[in-house]
Amino acid sequence: MANLYDELISKEKKLCVMGMGYVGLPIALSFSNALDVIGFDINKEKINNLKSGIDITGEIAEGALENCNICFTAEEEKLEEASFFIIAVPTPIDDNKMPDLFPLISASTLVSKHMKQGAVVVYESTVYPGLTEEVCVPILEKDSGLVYKKDFKVGYSPERINPGDKVHRLENIVKIVSGCDDETRELVANVYELVVKAGVHRAESIMVAEAAKVIENSQRDINIAFMNELSIIFSKMGINTKDVLKAASTKWNFLDFKPGLVGGHCIGIDPYYLTYQAQKLGYHSEVILAGRRINDNMGQYIAGCMVKKMIESDINVKGAKIGIWGFTFKENCPDIRNTKVIDIVKELAEYQVSSVLVDPIADALEAQALYGVDIINPEQVEEGSMDGIIVAVSHKIFYDYLPEDWSKYYKKEISNKVIADIKGIYNEQEFDKEGYTYWSL
Repeated sequence: MANLYDELISKEKKLCVMGMGYVGLPIALSFSNALDVIGFDINKEKINNLKSGIDITGEIAEGALENCNICFTAEEEKLEEASFFIIAVPTPIDDNKMPDLFPLISASTLVSKHMKQGAVVVYESTVYPGLTEEVCVPILEKDSGLVYKKDFKVGYSPERINPGDKVHRLENIVKIVSGCDDETRELVANVYELVVKAGVHRAESIMVAEAAKVIENSQRDINIAFMNELSIIFSKMGINTKDVLKAASTKWNFLDFKPGLVGGHCIGIDPYYLTYQAQKLGYHSEVILAGRRINDNMGQYIAGCMVKKMIESDINVKGAKIGIWGFTFKENCPDIRNTKVIDIVKELAEYQVSSVLVDPIADALEAQALYGVDIINPEQVEEGSMDGIIVAVSHKIFYDYLPEDWSKYYKKEISNKVIADIKGIYNEQEFDKEGYTYWSL
């Protein structure tokens, strides 16, 4: 094992990152500063873009791909050149909110067909405790013909990359590492220490590392669910949620979470991996699933509130057109995976209300492919065409909008303009002065 580390450092052997997405690409780029790296993805179009220096995720600095030491490829045969594999593929859920292991199984199968004796495979994908060794290891053994812990080793080091976050990056976030034995854990730690300047935490086992990752996002999900529930209650009481949280935040140990839509490929999905495994063991989660139910229903709640405000303002709902600014799952990030804005769109459609989706950051082609919806840029919005507006995502570019900037989009006959500012990025009093009906979570 010690020899493998030295061989990676001397570039006699290569490291391969499986999956060139929001997680895998930054990992590959960081390691390319110290090692020979293979960046593998089954999406040939993505690989061609990367070879041309194009990063559609927006996760890396402009020009970073120029002259980087990464061999981008979609060719399976290239995997045979690697001895250290990092698997960073998505772990989604299906329509029944059950773990969809297809990407993980596919990546493991590919590696198993090409890895050689002495290989080390490290998983970064978020999984439930036990999955790596229960599901992935048998796949690695089956097609490779190699024996686990004798001919190859496995580690787990959960990703902590926050898409769209330019501050908290791979290099400055403490990395959890683990291995199937002490020697492997130390090797994995040493390899990651080449790029992670914040240091590594050596977890006692693979299962401990798996559990640590899945509860990170579950905890955040529950806290946001609590805020969402409070916002519903305070709305009924006629209290401004933002004002309440501002007051409560003056206490040193208050957790300053905010209400909002909870989507994306982590927080809105990972808790289901944990509850799935818990149910297999005979335990039905109470708190985790309660939080998930609240957060999963926020899109419908927001749409319902918007419709009520329109009715109160004597705006005809049936046949109305609402502009929705923001379609990505979070602010300042092009990622639209598991965006909960689509829930608002679907619920409004139940009221026979059409939506115009406006997002200068999201990929229009991807939105059409994943959700069958059209996305336009702000400059393409027809003035005087809207019956109402929802600011669903707090992109930085939206912060500069003033009440008079929004007013041009409303139909001329609408005197009482309704605007839903989901994340509360605007000053309510400014909109009140201009005669708006302003609403936020």
